[in-house]
Amino acid sequence: MSEVYAARRERLRERSTAGGSPAALVTRPANVRYLAGTAPDGAVLLLGKSEDLLLCASLPGGDAAEGRPDEALRVRLTGVPGGDAAVAAADLAAAQGAESLAVEEHHLTVRRHRAIGSAAPRLRLADLGGAVEQLRVVKDEEEISCLRIAAEIADQALGELLESILVGRTERHLALELERRLVDHGADGRAFPTSVGTGPNSGRRGHRPTDRRVEEGDFLSVCLGAVYRGYRCEIGRTFVVGTSPADWQIELYDLVFAAQRAGREALVPGAAYRDVDRAARQVLDSAGHAEGLPALTGHGVGLEIDEDPQLAPAAMGKLDACVPVTVEPGVHLPGRGGVRIDDTLVVRHEADGGPELLTITTKELLAL
Repeated sequence: MSEVYAARRERLRERSTAGGSPAALVTRPANVRYLAGTAPDGAVLLLGKSEDLLLCASLPGGDAAEGRPDEALRVRLTGVPGGDAAVAAADLAAAQGAESLAVEEHHLTVRRHRAIGSAAPRLRLADLGGAVEQLRVVKDEEEISCLRIAAEIADQALGELLESILVGRTERHLALELERRLVDHGADGRAFPTSVGTGPNSGRRGHRPTDRRVEEGDFLSVCLGAVYRGYRCEIGRTFVVGTSPADWQIELYDLVFAAQRAGREALVPGAAYRDVDRAARQVLDSAGHAEGLPALTGHGVGLEIDEDPQLAPAAMGKLDACVPVTVEPGVHLPGRGGVRIDDTLVVRHEADGGPELLTITTKELLAL
């Protein structure tokens, strides 16, 4: 992995140098981990003129969940409890003879930016922009392997829940049980707060579980994700509890399923982000559900649960191979409930089998 991290840092150095700043300071935690292998609290990465340094308040733990630091990268302790490693890094960059330093302005607060400038007043601060986030979009096979394992864990946790008695249990109880099962099966933790919605709460994007109890005939929608070695996946499914689904439930489910399938089938290298969104969205639009649809159909995943690309109507850009994304259309009918179906997939060329589905729990409308 040391060679992998070194190659990533070199690509970033090339971009930063092309922008006029051979030295760069990376402060966003996910970006630090991508380039250094780990990102302890408050750690920053300095790409310096003479050497690269990981600056942090204490030595990294080195376990699988936190990540192991690149062995070829020197770790330097700031030595000041509560001190800002970014300020220390700027001072070191100046000491190495750097004239300018590219920083992640989109991540820094105004106060922190000023502190960096004050620590090294002769340094010209430039904007690194989203250079690291752009590098992170296309995943290597080791990253995809971590996502695949995270998806397997989420599938296991969800599958076990479906085998248990659901009627009478609260949304909050089910969400907590799912998160416990994720850890039991080897996850570092949850990728995001688990959403469980029943009855009129079902199908709502980002619904926070309540004390509403599951009743027979309810739609039950679940959205959860696991973290494995820092990489995060997402899965969402909708079921009917305790009885055969009503006609309106079957109709709504079939509609969302068709939209989700259209989005999945549009995942080919070279496809425009907005065209993938349109493929799923127009299925729901044509059925009269244009109002209230989510702002996007899906998004990238990786070291963060919501990464580029964004599959949205106005999104610019085209898909590459080896880009993991979610496809997650849904419809919520106020007062009645709704359906959400959410998968994590990896964009692949047709010669490689087309989109690789990582989350494999059935999408059949089950009566539990």
